[in-house]
Amino acid sequence: MFENGVVQSFIYARTLSPADMKEPKIAAEIAKELRKFHQVDIPGSKEPQLWNDIFKFLKKAAALKFEDNEQQKRYVKISFTEIQDEVKELKDLLDILHAPVVYAHNDLLSGNLMLNDLEGKLYFIDFEYGSYSYRGYDIANHFNEYAGFDCDFNLYPDKDAQYHFFRNYLHPDRPSEVQAQDMEVLYVETNTFRLASHIYWALWALIQAKVSPIDFDYLGYFFLRYGEYKKQRDSCFALAQSFLSGLRNG
Repeated sequence: MFENGVVQSFIYARTLSPADMKEPKIAAEIAKELRKFHQVDIPGSKEPQLWNDIFKFLKKAAALKFEDNEQQKRYVKISFTEIQDEVKELKDLLDILHAPVVYAHNDLLSGNLMLNDLEGKLYFIDFEYGSYSYRGYDIANHFNEYAGFDCDFNLYPDKDAQYHFFRNYLHPDRPSEVQAQDMEVLYVETNTFRLASHIYWALWALIQAKVSPIDFDYLGYFFLRYGEYKKQRDSCFALAQSFLSGLRNG
């Protein structure tokens, strides 16, 4: 039995850029590969870890103290009571959507995608954040990465681009045969979990601001991701609530 260690192999491929991910042909391949990844059966508990991780991050993030005065001044402006209330409300809403639980990559940014152009073969790499989670979260987290290294969240894919991805995800062999209702469900699911992705990485960044040796403005990244959460919050909540209202009345 293999109990501990590292398995490595060399992949003949190039790392994708953020711009590559939105190319229709490449987006379709990512969707198909993600479908296969989500069908992997990993032994052990299949309980989704997302909310456990978020609440764990929240507890740690709320108890930090920075030695640097400027960092501490920025940190004390954060209302953790507000964040906790937001997380609880978002979780309550998402629980009602009953999103499928899958084995998720949870960090599908361009740097973790490699493509062999000659063979048309796509690879996922770096599975350190892999866990059982929600289908819509993994897809939304990937879509948020369209923002690239400049964190331009205006590059988040529009509905047409998302539907192209969903068709190839839901029915890789015959994308054109996907039912409109199935795409709507996945659209609502994904674009509500979009908010959970911002919360997750915002809180993660706060902890990194304290413990990481890397020279990066993690505190600034927290404010960027939490700011984007607040910017998108109302429209994402409204989308889910309207969908749920339609189900109750339909």
